[in-house]
Amino acid sequence: MRVAIIGAGPAGFYAAEALLKRVDTVVHVDVFDRLATPYGLVRAGVAPDHQNIKAVTRIFAKTAERPNFRFLGNVRLGRDLTVEDLRRHYHQILYAVGNEADRRLGIPGEGIAGCTPASVFVGWYNGHPDYQDAQIDLSMTRVAIVGNGNVAVDAARILLHTPAELEQTDIASYALATLRESRVREVFLLGRRGPAQAAFTHVEIKELGELEATEPLIDPRELADCGNPETLGQTPSDKNLLILHAFAAQPPAGRGKKLHLRFLVSPTEVLADAAGRVSGLMLEKNRLETRQDGTIVARGTGEMELLKVGMVLPAVGFAAERIAGVPYDERTKVIANENGRVVDPASRAVIANEYVVGWARSGPQGLIGKHKGASALVVDLMTADGAGLETRSLPEPEAIVSLLRDRGVRVVSFDDWKQLDEVEVARGARRGAPRDKVVALDAMLEVLGQH
Repeated sequence: MRVAIIGAGPAGFYAAEALLKRVDTVVHVDVFDRLATPYGLVRAGVAPDHQNIKAVTRIFAKTAERPNFRFLGNVRLGRDLTVEDLRRHYHQILYAVGNEADRRLGIPGEGIAGCTPASVFVGWYNGHPDYQDAQIDLSMTRVAIVGNGNVAVDAARILLHTPAELEQTDIASYALATLRESRVREVFLLGRRGPAQAAFTHVEIKELGELEATEPLIDPRELADCGNPETLGQTPSDKNLLILHAFAAQPPAGRGKKLHLRFLVSPTEVLADAAGRVSGLMLEKNRLETRQDGTIVARGTGEMELLKVGMVLPAVGFAAERIAGVPYDERTKVIANENGRVVDPASRAVIANEYVVGWARSGPQGLIGKHKGASALVVDLMTADGAGLETRSLPEPEAIVSLLRDRGVRVVSFDDWKQLDEVEVARGARRGAPRDKVVALDAMLEVLGQH
């Protein structure tokens, strides 16, 4: 059985491991990625100060060492390969392309200079090749981050860390240089709903109280309807509230930077100054309503507030990118699927032998480890559907590599990646960091040429 996995992030690697462990048939797995480096979100999305999370790549590296595993990096589906190419060369296709597009606020002024999607900011400081040239100006003193999920908290933390804290991480060297000169002293984290509905985890929010030069601030009135700290339990929401109550009770610490945690506000317009850059954010105050199905929604009250800031980072979610030949669900912004089986978005008819895992299947939800089980469940479907498929004759395994070379594609192998990895780790050691990333593709290929 030969399977193509499109995307070398966590969901793709978890699926590869589950496929390679199958005992009913021998499986060969080719994992493609449009980037020259593996690990997807772990490398280019997880915050640089979260090295413990990035340790999962050691497990992925063991999967990559299996004899029936092959990594083909720097190969983009829809540009270098088509879905029809994959159908000719593989028995089954598994999409694990994640969510690389950002969701927008949809308000006036969103496109002006200084209003930058958090996905761009995160990619920039993580050394994602797509965002290495992003123009991130940190000459202002006040920044608003719209959203209160973990991505918003990560962005706030990176903005408020001291340079000394950041230089011990694998943050991109150009981002570190910009952050050293940052004038940002106040960050406003803005939530549409209340503290009890916040999407961040208690682990993430707790870290905001451990920043060397920053004090987290929350008006106790924001927590008036959120229970007594002495009676709160151990649910995820209660753990968040206990930390927020602790922040509200802290006396002023006199630290140089401030993080303001705000809730029940929605942005309605990004305002510009005479030069066309962000000068402020209009906010509408909200109240909570409970629907008949029990869900809680925020409703605008009509009461407005002007928040003066010089930068806005919307962090309101992600969406899957459209890929030529791959069915796309316009409503949910993911690859059209039913429980992991790819379907036609209009008729919902199953498309044989094509599957999807990770955020491309479910949208941006679930921590990295959660996708291990979810990917395994989809592999179970592939096993059930694929009985006897391996008898279908395919071109030789090397034919796909020859096809790519004929099209002028420089395929990056996992052995190539290990060489890049050694170079990055050696570069990082010079500043006491885990690694200093090689970001640009041409620089990566130059390193490989030298080896």
